[in-house]
Amino acid sequence: MTVSRRALLAAGAGGAAGAAPVVSAAADGRRAGCQAAAAERSVRVRTGFERLAADGYRLLEGQRVGVITNQSGITSDARGVVDVMHADRRVRVTAVFGAEHGYRGTPQAGLSEGDYADPSTGLPVHDTYRKSGRALAELFAKAGVDTLVYDSQDAGARFYTCIWTLYDCMVAAATAGKRFVVLDRPNPASGRDALGPVLDRAHSTFIGRAPIAQAHGMTVAELALLYNGEFVPEAAGRAVELAVVEMSGWRRADFFDATGLPWVPPSPNMATPDTALVYSGTGMFEGTNMSEGRGTVRPFEMLGAEGLDGAWARAANAADLPGVHFREAYYVPTFGPFQGRTVGGLHIHVHDRYAYDPVRTGIALLVTAKRTWSGFAWRPDRFIDKLTGSTRVRTMIDAGADTETVVGSWREELMAFRAVRRRYLRYD
Repeated sequence: MTVSRRALLAAGAGGAAGAAPVVSAAADGRRAGCQAAAAERSVRVRTGFERLAADGYRLLEGQRVGVITNQSGITSDARGVVDVMHADRRVRVTAVFGAEHGYRGTPQAGLSEGDYADPSTGLPVHDTYRKSGRALAELFAKAGVDTLVYDSQDAGARFYTCIWTLYDCMVAAATAGKRFVVLDRPNPASGRDALGPVLDRAHSTFIGRAPIAQAHGMTVAELALLYNGEFVPEAAGRAVELAVVEMSGWRRADFFDATGLPWVPPSPNMATPDTALVYSGTGMFEGTNMSEGRGTVRPFEMLGAEGLDGAWARAANAADLPGVHFREAYYVPTFGPFQGRTVGGLHIHVHDRYAYDPVRTGIALLVTAKRTWSGFAWRPDRFIDKLTGSTRVRTMIDAGADTETVVGSWREELMAFRAVRRRYLRYD
């Protein structure tokens, strides 16, 4: 008897809809107790993909579908969404599109996997990294898809490139006349509020195409709605034909561990949800001559440089920032500019996530690093301006401004963004 892998996966795809296992009536009390305990720990949030699958993929009926995703596009039982869709006769996936880090997530920052045939499904994988505008629209046309489906885990920071892959693909889809569907996933740092400076359009790059806050506090579906309402028509000449599939069970105050969903690093250095919690602040250290913790098991939580000692951690703790403590730390990165060398600095310990402000903390760490370490410098290419969205953070800190002065400088623009953002929020 021949067993079809495709048929087996299709039969199991119902798991994506949240089907519960049947417990035998003969099970003993101990097993029943374990099942009850497991139910208490069960997944509370159903992602956009889970809801799409539960509805029999009706939104994609009769369409040739291209899926924009990476290794973080998984079901609640940790199966790849492309594998599940490819195995299901109710939906026709004809192409996959990868971005920075690739479809399978193997390369480091600034790299992708190129074009290839996926060995698991045989589907063609197209590389979108460093493609935008007309070139990306032509790629979608050449791939012969009718509808593009986006499903990838975000990290909640403006300079995380997956949300600009989303934007670029929406603009290209509008240009090419393709439908666009976004399957929603949680913002791992919660969706309570927007924080930090808003991008100045003069500093638009692939780590910030449009004027949103540094910590946007939105889900990818909410961002897609905002893009389509505010920015895509300007870039493409018209809005894209957009549909979003919302989650169920997610609340704005939820951090990732409240969802019950499995975490897969959406990029090699977004190791855990804890990384995402601090990233919108400590990601700014990529604009300095310091280590941002790449090459350690705690990227963006461990920061430092050769020659730094405990003075920085003491200064950071003296700033009395809400929700966070700093431990004097020393480490040896396994790759990057400090590979194999001892780095001194600090380790961030967030003890109250609800009080913690990642962007304010990041600014305070930049201010105290410059004041306590004579070797502090910005990267010569002024990458910090791209990260923060303007020259302001760099020039104010260089002029000796304190944390409160720097943070206060973006108050009005942030309030204006929050007002726009509010129109596109879909969850309480």
